[in-house]
Amino acid sequence: IPDMSNKSKIKVAVGLSGGVDSAVSAYLLKEEGYDVVGVYMQCWDAKADGCTAEEDRADAAKVAAHLGIKFKSLDFVKEYKENVIEHFYDEYKAGRTPNPDVLCNKEIKFGMFLDWAVAEGFNYVATGHYARVIEDVGEFKLLRGIDDSKDQSYFLYLLNQDQLSKTLFPLGLIKKEKVREIAEEVGFHNADKADSVGICFIGEVDIKEFLKKRIDEKLGDVVNKDGEVIGDHDGVWFYTIGQRHGFRTSKYHGMPLYVTGKDVGTNQLIVGYAKDGERENFEVDDVHWIGKDLGDSLDCTVRIRHLGELYEARYEEGLVKLKYPTFGVAPGQSAVFYVGEHTVGGGVIK
Repeated sequence: IPDMSNKSKIKVAVGLSGGVDSAVSAYLLKEEGYDVVGVYMQCWDAKADGCTAEEDRADAAKVAAHLGIKFKSLDFVKEYKENVIEHFYDEYKAGRTPNPDVLCNKEIKFGMFLDWAVAEGFNYVATGHYARVIEDVGEFKLLRGIDDSKDQSYFLYLLNQDQLSKTLFPLGLIKKEKVREIAEEVGFHNADKADSVGICFIGEVDIKEFLKKRIDEKLGDVVNKDGEVIGDHDGVWFYTIGQRHGFRTSKYHGMPLYVTGKDVGTNQLIVGYAKDGERENFEVDDVHWIGKDLGDSLDCTVRIRHLGELYEARYEEGLVKLKYPTFGVAPGQSAVFYVGEHTVGGGVIK
């Protein structure tokens, strides 16, 4: 850990996305006296997908110029396609619903970018994530951001001790409204720029259309929980557990129907009412602890989607037991464990 008493000697590479959050992060670090360099990461180049990389890079460069800091651009297009997007397609083909942002943080922002920064002599990387890192008795802990409506700790659960020790999150103790206020005061041209949504580094895309570039439509049966055929659909890989639209049923069933299961082998989509989609427990794979291994059992709260509700649960040897039945548990998504505001780890829902 570098000596923090003279921040002007501490080099920080700030990931500038072109958005307001990373711009304010760079500003706050510069104000604190750090030696700050802005870095734009290019990870996608297909404009047809709604990618706004050109505009975002221009916005990032403009922010750096406004702050009077150096600006660099890195090309991770090949690595992003290989390490994030290939996995995205593979998971959908297998009938699961992956979370590309989780993998993107592990492989790109705190993988390729951090490795580059360390090699270039930087002490830290920083991003505009709404999360916090603290050091507690020699262990680095990931805490939720104080803005509950923006907290991004869910996407960061795969980070390890080494990565957290070299990471700064300047927005962890700030609320979004304040970030926009600061941007206005500083005079950033992107103070009112809309938040990015959709797939990490690509943007807002129609997931089905994006998947159709690689996965063909294949007509299949929609069945109820008794196996009765009640409609059809375009291929199970285009649907996620809990989804309410996009499939067709032959008759009106009163209450809304939701996807409650998928059979990739037979291309059958199972639908039912909300109560049919509730789960009291589920298994997780690839469990990762951010700090020390917490063993085979843990009382915690769990999130099964970004900004989703925190459910009371107990984790036991790969099994998550929920205190109350919960709707929309989707295989492939991440289940992230919390103890209070401390993000302790997580796994992938089976």
